[in-house]
Amino acid sequence: MRILIVRTSALGDVVHSLPVLDALRRHLPRARIGWVVESSIAPLLRGHPQIDHLLEVRLKDWRRRPLALSTFSELKTFLGELRRFAPEVVLDLMGNHKSGILSALTLCDRRIGAARSDRREPSSAIWISEPVALDGEHVVDRTLSILKGLDLPSEPPRLGGEHLFSDAALPADLPPRFFLVHPGAAWPNKRYPAVQWGRVAADLQAKTGLAGLVVAGPGETDLAEAARRSSDGSLQRLDTPDMPTLVALLRHADLVLGGDTGPLHLARALGTPVLALMGPTDPRRHGPYGQADAALWHTLPCSFCYLRLDGPKPCLTAIEPRAVAERAASLLAL
Repeated sequence: MRILIVRTSALGDVVHSLPVLDALRRHLPRARIGWVVESSIAPLLRGHPQIDHLLEVRLKDWRRRPLALSTFSELKTFLGELRRFAPEVVLDLMGNHKSGILSALTLCDRRIGAARSDRREPSSAIWISEPVALDGEHVVDRTLSILKGLDLPSEPPRLGGEHLFSDAALPADLPPRFFLVHPGAAWPNKRYPAVQWGRVAADLQAKTGLAGLVVAGPGETDLAEAARRSSDGSLQRLDTPDMPTLVALLRHADLVLGGDTGPLHLARALGTPVLALMGPTDPRRHGPYGQADAALWHTLPCSFCYLRLDGPKPCLTAIEPRAVAERAASLLAL
């Protein structure tokens, strides 16, 4: 059987979909498995031992330059790869029109995905031939429940971090033990203020003696620098590590602190202790999987609005740095 997973982005969502890949490989060991992913996220999955064929797309670039010759060329290449892989089953793990159209482009008769009421864009159910009612509360469990469409047994998920860059090396001259702060996030209102991260780091170092690192992703150098300057010397900045280096840092950290963002969910999949500060998204659905004590949030009447706003709101800013450091120290003591 040739099975194609459609989960193009973002990093955290791709990480939350890895249990689907693991379950497919264990229960259908002879299947050929493909995955459609954005080129910006593809480094996480390139060379993955459970994936037979990685199909990369550049949907964001194609939408920005729909009439460019490069767009036509890249789209033609992708459609050719899609025809050659010729999936017999497509798993739409996104639940929107983007993934639905990609699924339909395969011309595959079996296109399995969430039922209309469970989809991010309900009208995109038109692209699905076999709808599945999702089970569970956390996005990991809900995504995994799509495999009911293949009659696979329900079981606890395996997060799959052991398959990711197991031989990746740490940068030179790092302290032997450290905590890592990742202040960035795709939504501005998911970002705990950088100055408050600096205060968390200073307090946490004073409590534990551990060195602190702050990691800057693309376009996040200013955030990381603001956190470093506010940390009383407790944070060392590392700018935009490549994916293997990022995985190595997350795997070897004693604790990773951040918001509802891809690197934090990646750290959880790798088995590293994490502490997430949750703002507009519900920790029961999008917090660190299976670890209720690994999230902090401040409940307001408007909590968990899932709106993308222009900066952090009181649901995040009201979380005191001292409280964050205390919870982090308690997690390090476990």
